[in-house]
Amino acid sequence: MVMTFFILSLSCCDCLARMCRRTKELKARTVWLGHPEKCEEKYPKNAIKNQKYNFFTFVPGVLYQQFKFFLNLYFLVVACSQFVPSLKIGYLYTYWAPLGFVMAVTMVREAVDEVRRYQRDKEMNSQLYSKLTFSPHLFLFLSHYNVLLQNQRIPADMIFLRTSEKTGSCFIRTDQLDGETDWKLKVAVVCTQRLPALGDLFSINAYVYAQKPQLDIHSFEGNFTRVSGSLTSHCQTNLMSSIAFLSLCLTGTVIGVVIYTGKETRSVLNTSSPKNKVGLLDLELNRLTKALFLAQVVLSIVMVALQGFVGPWFRNLFRFIVLFSYIIPISLRVNLDMGKSAYGWMIMKDENIPGTVVRTSTIPEELGRLVYLLTDKTGTLTQNEMIFKRLHLGTVSYGTDTMDEIQSHIGQSYAQPAQAPKAAAPKVRRSVSSRIHEAVKAIALCHNVTPVYESRANGETESTAAEADQDFSDDNRTYQASSPDEVALVRWTESVGLTLVNRDLTSLQLKTPAGQVLTYYILQIFPFTSESKRMGIIIREETTGDITFYMKGADVAMASIVQYNDWLEEECGNMAREGLRTLVVAKKSLSEEQYTDFENRYNQAKLSIHDRALKVSAVVESLEREMELLCLTGVEDQLQADVRPTLELLRNAGIKIWMLTGDKLETATCIAKSSHLVSRSQDIHVFRSVSNRGEAHLELNAFRRKHDCALVISGDSLEVCLRYYEHEFVELACQCPAVVCCRCSPTQKAQIVHLLKQHTANRTCAIGDGGNDVSMIQAADCGIVGYGGEGKQASLAADFSITQFKHIGRLLMVHGRNSYKRSAALGQFVMHRGMIISTMQAVFSSIFYFASVPLYQGFLMVGYSTIYTMFPVFSLVLDQDVKPEMALLYPELYKDLTKGRSLSFKTFLIWVLISIYQGGILMYGALVMFESEFVHVVAISFTALILTELLMVALNIRTWHWLMVLAEFLSLGCYIASLAFLNEYFDLGFITTPAFLWKVSVITVVSCLPLYIIKYLKRKFSPPSYSKLSS
Repeated sequence: MVMTFFILSLSCCDCLARMCRRTKELKARTVWLGHPEKCEEKYPKNAIKNQKYNFFTFVPGVLYQQFKFFLNLYFLVVACSQFVPSLKIGYLYTYWAPLGFVMAVTMVREAVDEVRRYQRDKEMNSQLYSKLTFSPHLFLFLSHYNVLLQNQRIPADMIFLRTSEKTGSCFIRTDQLDGETDWKLKVAVVCTQRLPALGDLFSINAYVYAQKPQLDIHSFEGNFTRVSGSLTSHCQTNLMSSIAFLSLCLTGTVIGVVIYTGKETRSVLNTSSPKNKVGLLDLELNRLTKALFLAQVVLSIVMVALQGFVGPWFRNLFRFIVLFSYIIPISLRVNLDMGKSAYGWMIMKDENIPGTVVRTSTIPEELGRLVYLLTDKTGTLTQNEMIFKRLHLGTVSYGTDTMDEIQSHIGQSYAQPAQAPKAAAPKVRRSVSSRIHEAVKAIALCHNVTPVYESRANGETESTAAEADQDFSDDNRTYQASSPDEVALVRWTESVGLTLVNRDLTSLQLKTPAGQVLTYYILQIFPFTSESKRMGIIIREETTGDITFYMKGADVAMASIVQYNDWLEEECGNMAREGLRTLVVAKKSLSEEQYTDFENRYNQAKLSIHDRALKVSAVVESLEREMELLCLTGVEDQLQADVRPTLELLRNAGIKIWMLTGDKLETATCIAKSSHLVSRSQDIHVFRSVSNRGEAHLELNAFRRKHDCALVISGDSLEVCLRYYEHEFVELACQCPAVVCCRCSPTQKAQIVHLLKQHTANRTCAIGDGGNDVSMIQAADCGIVGYGGEGKQASLAADFSITQFKHIGRLLMVHGRNSYKRSAALGQFVMHRGMIISTMQAVFSSIFYFASVPLYQGFLMVGYSTIYTMFPVFSLVLDQDVKPEMALLYPELYKDLTKGRSLSFKTFLIWVLISIYQGGILMYGALVMFESEFVHVVAISFTALILTELLMVALNIRTWHWLMVLAEFLSLGCYIASLAFLNEYFDLGFITTPAFLWKVSVITVVSCLPLYIIKYLKRKFSPPSYSKLSS
């Protein structure tokens, strides 16, 4: 009845918790500029919260999380039963003191973790930002004007109203939202950008209508409306180019109006709420305790049955259940929790992985049970630093060690300005110097990069800053572009002597090695798209008037455009195998008549009402024929230190690695190859784009026919597959040696983690470093963050923080192994400690007419599980079966851990048999050898019990530590010293006699010696795999 009452109470608490967590319905809003008082509804303040509890919910929340486990609920029921006089077995403190200690330790640990989360949240929420406002508010609210400086993080979702650039442009980086560190161009609302003065923002009567907060980070619906008297005009209907979600402002000064704050921002909506993670080992121990409870009830029923169900047998049954309650030791939870804290301390003190932080102290054993590792790309596997590595001209290739030759050729080409533009005719074999000059010039001109110059003095006006831009000095120039690849190419041309110094909408300027500035007029530009996989530009040279069409793109797109050659495909393959990102560069000279004809057709196509996109692309493709191939470039995305050997280590350990990234398919595939996530011998199956059930079915059938190949799939195709063929897709994907998911949203990353947990029942680990990885990290069984990368937000939600990706190898192979092995040994040994004394109690009750009388009372029971045996048993957290160097050298040892053999029903049954054998020997031996008084039975059996426990700890230790030896002798010393004060339980005269010593010795040897012999024979004839390696 009591147990049923508590279970019903917990169910009610669960329902109440779900009701309290109901969220308010999200609605569209009208935001008046600079007038928050006009907002009709209250919106959340702009603050993040990673805490699990608040001041009022901490105590009930922690108690609920603890007592929802059978183990703690069982102890609570047993302790409460001692308030009933007819069920009382011993002193109240023998039940309530251990339970209170367990709850106190748990609450202190949770409080420490919660305070740390609060401090980290406070640090983030206390960051200062500038506002334009008449009312002093601590937090940002809707309608507030927020002023952002260069390299400042945007604190809320906002519409850009005004920038320091005349055109209203600004570059932002959305690394915390989608993981991409490319720079994206945003443009301020035209209506407010044109206002004469900054103060006019307070006098303008305008509002923004915004859709209700959405999960989608790539779309936004809203419009900007200005009210002038009785006239209302829609200044801008498409605000997608003006809105910025949680991003980094990279250029100039920006003023924006806040649209979404706090938990309504895109970043928070894509982040799951923090939850309590429970380790697999805790769940396994919970199942074992249920089995023990069942055995306890069966044993109690047998005792009552042997009594003949006489008298108040139901009361006797409950007394026997309480009497055998030590079969499930309450110290199990204390020892495991203290062990987890010890493992966390060891991880943070490991000098081989400096800077590692354990943020969740409840799941260190999970590090030793992982099967799937899901990793982000940008900032986790890569540094996102592009470096130009290779220039190939067909007959000659230049690497990093021969770039000085290119610099020399460029210097010679521009040393004779009259001859430099006059390149040899295409049909004539040109010199290497001429070909290098054409290739470098094409790379320096064909891009979307803009040079930006820092203001040299504070307080400069826009006009003086513009004048400073004309200085073109190298020391304060930075490049901005939507792709880091393009920045790497332009930086390389600068290093060899041809420098991009200025660019606007109509022209760009290059500076030669001699210091001469050349101007080129931009006639047309065709931006890069994921469909075309190329970009082009038509420029006119100022000095000669020559018109040239330059184009660069992926080899698959450019192969059919350039003139026939016999080297492009082979060299692209060679560079791809080296992990380089390749671009093919080509050109085509146009006459004035050719360009005029193209321009007319191009303008007509842009004015078309029907099929405009197709007609425009057809006109552009008319130029993309028989282009002259200039060169092939190779750019390397710098990997994190030792990424390749770390991934190899994890693969050998049996861990399957999935890369989930928001980046483009080509980029993700290239990094998968360069990092050796996909080995050179493996094929890659690129899952083509699908949009409906039929296409998904056909593509899955095609994929099913492939064997031992890596899978690359985009987020859109993944969504379609999961909608119609979830089980089939996950089953096929899990058979792949590696999976790469590109263009993944934060929500999709978390969805993939949930699918793996649901369909495979294996343990998952997610590692990332940006705000877009938070949902994935929280959804995984174990979340790791590399906090040296994109930001702090992910580290607030992670369970472990590392400074470099390579540290994950030692974290899993060494600390994961040790934590799991030690906790498994510790848990089973603590259960053995309870089972052996329960066996002795059962033997004692059986012999003495099945009486429900305790064998040991008062301090003996408390001392047995604390000062007499606690230190040696807990010293098992220092044990290790394999040296760290051996675990890293043979990662295959990790595969055994995932099978869960260290703690299973098989090992549990072995310990049950050991406990029954030892408990029977100890009790029967004491009963056979006692002389005249019953107190001698207690003295002999209890002393032999303590010595047996100490010897069993020594039997199970594989690597001795000096603290283990100290714990053994300290416990033995404490017991011997306490004998002088235990005259209430022992006959002090008897325990000092030789008879007592030889009887205890015989019983102890009989209980332990056979186990030592069995262990020796097993090690000799069937040694474990790790012992073979160590020998």
